[in-house]
Amino acid sequence: MITIGGPKPATEPLGLLVDCHRRIEAALAALVAASQWGYGAINEEQRTALARALQFFREMAPKHTADEERSLFPRLREKGEPLAELDALENDHAAADNWHLEVDRLGRLWIENGTLPPADRAAYDTLTANLAELYKRHIAVEDNIVFPLARKRLTLEEQEQVRREMVSRRAITLTGASN
Repeated sequence: MITIGGPKPATEPLGLLVDCHRRIEAALAALVAASQWGYGAINEEQRTALARALQFFREMAPKHTADEERSLFPRLREKGEPLAELDALENDHAAADNWHLEVDRLGRLWIENGTLPPADRAAYDTLTANLAELYKRHIAVEDNIVFPLARKRLTLEEQEQVRREMVSRRAITLTGASN
């Protein structure tokens, strides 16, 4: 079984964004792995793994998108960073949201019925493959271009503001971190 995990205390303010990427990758791996089960009856462990991955994307992905689109990207734009990547990343978020809605519908159908109808199997495969490709590229741009630029261009206070906004979206308390 693939473990998605929860947020870990970050050693620096933008570390929460990077940590969230690792959890996105784990949840996505669970969705992709499900297609290898053959779409027949799924056992309890498989049902639980699929349900957790679907729940993660229903609940956490919108928060991560808000972290970037409401907290990080606007601050980078305020610094005069005309990154074309930011517009492309926002487009990725919209595409991923639409694909996740359909994967969620299909995954819930699979969980409820214990099997996925043949007509829906190809759609599930295509959607999860599309998501895997999108996230691979998307996360690489953020981890290798956007986040390093943010660490360089945003003050520590601005980075801390991003972190506080992220924490407030999740209603969590980080030990030892100022809120």
